[in-house]
This record gives sequence, structure tokens and C-alpha cells, in this order.
Amino acid sequence: MDLGALTSGLVTGLREGVEAALIVAIICAYLAKTGNKDQFPLVFLGAGAAIGLSAVLGIILFVTVGGFEEPYEQIFEAVTLIAAASVVTWMLFWMRRQARSVKGELQAAVDKAMDRGSVTALAVLAFVAVIREGLETSLFLVGQANSADEDAIWVLVGAAIGLLIAAVLGVGFYHGSRRLNLATFFRWTGVALIFIAAGLLSSAVHELIEIGVITFGTQPAFDISGVLPHEADAGNILGQFLRAIFGYSATPEVTTFVVWLTYVVVVLYLFLRPMKSVAAPRSLEPTPPSPAR
Repeated sequence: MDLGALTSGLVTGLREGVEAALIVAIICAYLAKTGNKDQFPLVFLGAGAAIGLSAVLGIILFVTVGGFEEPYEQIFEAVTLIAAASVVTWMLFWMRRQARSVKGELQAAVDKAMDRGSVTALAVLAFVAVIREGLETSLFLVGQANSADEDAIWVLVGAAIGLLIAAVLGVGFYHGSRRLNLATFFRWTGVALIFIAAGLLSSAVHELIEIGVITFGTQPAFDISGVLPHEADAGNILGQFLRAIFGYSATPEVTTFVVWLTYVVVVLYLFLRPMKSVAAPRSLEPTPPSPAR
């Protein structure tokens, strides 16, 4: 068992799974509060369809990558890795901005769906709400599986465990038996995903260097393989763990290392900096004159 690949998949599955589970839980909790529990099957139908479509897309992408020959396999893997890193980066900052208002927006959407009286409106709402998380998860996991090579199965096992935990947390959130500090949860898992995304990006650069697309900075930046090797045959569990999660290499190329370090420093700073509070808009109405004395 590759513990690094397992943990990498688990973090991704848990992070994305919790977002999807909380979306479904918020919709169901609001339906229950308004006396519409009979609409639950439509919500589950929409969410299930989104999960199924995401899984099919992920399988197609993974199988397609394995069917290419060199150098097209490396090119496709690099593009997939870059896309995965880009999607997770966008998702992190989207959640950072929208976390405060997502609950209210979902409840407003439920009200609109109920007002329309359409039997499919809630199913479509749940589908749209979950499909974004599902597609991001599939793309991200395909990128992780590609970088893990023969240990890809452990990425998927970890993701399955993470999704199962997320489902349990979603049920707990609905029943009110679990109290999650969502701000803290998304903050720390977001930090973990920044390092994982940086590893995906550096792996993409390494693939492009191998096939000669990138020809500058290809010399090793350093060599610490004698202390912490990353190769599986070296028998160093910590090195394999760091490689699976963060794209660690004991002998990274200069360009690969610069890209990894730049991404981590810039994105981590932007993600952790305090959000500016939005000032309340000033009234445009003129101030009435004070009465004459």
C-alpha cells in the first residue's frame, strides 16, 4: 500500500466530498424546515446523476491517458495535470469568496424551484450544485493518479474513503449532531490542496522536460537522494509519501523546482491573506434639512 497516494486521494475526496455533501444537506434541511420532506428523492436523484456523470468522465479521462504512446502520453498527462492544478486553484478562491453566502443562495434557489411547482426543478438544482464539485474531483483525481503511476489505485481508494467520510459528515450536518467549524476546515484543507496542486504542476513541468518541450533549466537544482530518495525501490517510505502528495523529488530540475516554489509562495499568500470586508453602500437620498429654530 502506498500511504502517500492513499492520503493524497483521501484529502481530495474529503475536501470536495464535504462541499458536495454540505450542499445536499443544506437543501434537505431547508426542505425539511418548510415541510417538504417528500421532495428528498428528487434531490438525491439529481445529486446521484451528477456523481455518476463525474465518475464516468473520470474513467474516460484515465483510460484515454493510458492509451497514448510517447510523446503524446506525456503531453496529455501534462495538460491534465495543469488543468487539474488550475481547477483546484480556481475552486479554492471561489470557495474563499462565496463561503459566507452559499447557504443563502441555495435556500433562495430552493424557494424558486418550489414556487415553479416543477417536479424536476429540485433534481436539476441538486444536479447543478453537485456537478461542479464532481467534475473538479474527477479531474483532480485523474491528475493525481497519473502522477502516481502504478500506485494510482491507492489514490482512488483514498478518495473513496474521503467521500465516505464526507457523506457521514453531511448526514451529521443535516441532523445537527455534528458541529463543524467550516471556516477552519476549508482553510486547512485548502492549504493542503495548494501543496498538492503545486506537486501536480511541477509533475507537468517534469513531463514536458522529459520530452524536450521545455529545454531551459533542465539541470538538477540539487540532489538529496542520499538522504531522502523518492524512488519506490529505495525503500524510503517518507520520500514516497512526500512524492505522492506534494510531487516531491530528490533531484528536481531547476525549472521544476522554481515553478513549484513560485506557485506555493504566491498562492499560499493570496489564499491566507485576510479578506477585505465590504463596506455598506452609502445612501444616495439627500439628508433632510434640520428644522429651523
